[in-house]
Amino acid sequence: MIIQIYAFSNAKDAITAANQGVDQIGFVAGDYGKVHGELSLETSASIVNAVSGISTSVALTMSTDIEEIVAMAQFVKPDIVHVSTDPFDLDVQAMGDLRIRLGPQPQLMKALPVEGNNSIDLAEAFSTTCDYLLLDTKVTGLPGVGATGKTPDWNVSKKIVERVKCPVILAGGLSSDNVLEAIQTVQPWGVDSNTSTNIEGDKVRKDMVRIADFCEAARGNTST
Repeated sequence: MIIQIYAFSNAKDAITAANQGVDQIGFVAGDYGKVHGELSLETSASIVNAVSGISTSVALTMSTDIEEIVAMAQFVKPDIVHVSTDPFDLDVQAMGDLRIRLGPQPQLMKALPVEGNNSIDLAEAFSTTCDYLLLDTKVTGLPGVGATGKTPDWNVSKKIVERVKCPVILAGGLSSDNVLEAIQTVQPWGVDSNTSTNIEGDKVRKDMVRIADFCEAARGNTST
């Protein structure tokens, strides 16, 4: 089971988590004025360099401008670019254009909100242009997809996993308390945690104990 953790704010924490067994290290690459934990491109690149050879680096973008995303990728050089904007801000055709512009590397991930059975067809369409899909939730009034702490419909998520041909990461409200059940229900390729692995009361800094607990639970190594 692949484990992805967001959103790291510095190279030290990122490499500590990588050494704890986190497979994919996520961070917000760029200053968008929209979400917590936004980093300069220089800091983003330092995280990529720190975890290179240990974990996969995943740079989240809130941009809807293909040229801006490509420029970020060329500077930061992540393994994966994670597009977290609303699905219709960068539609399937636009994601296909971005895929061409990025070339074979970095790979491309699209975050999609699970909002009922109509999400299945949407996911299938985006899977034709992306290397990975991330299933999450969307809250009206908040930018982009994800980082809500809310859990998507696991039954619909399971149908998406069964339908699409690319790897699917399940996100949204996952913690050490429910991640194993989520894995057993949905059967995703990977799982993602953001809010539940933060330090209590801090929307940016990561809690290494919570990360370790999440990893153990996701891999079935739990006493509960």
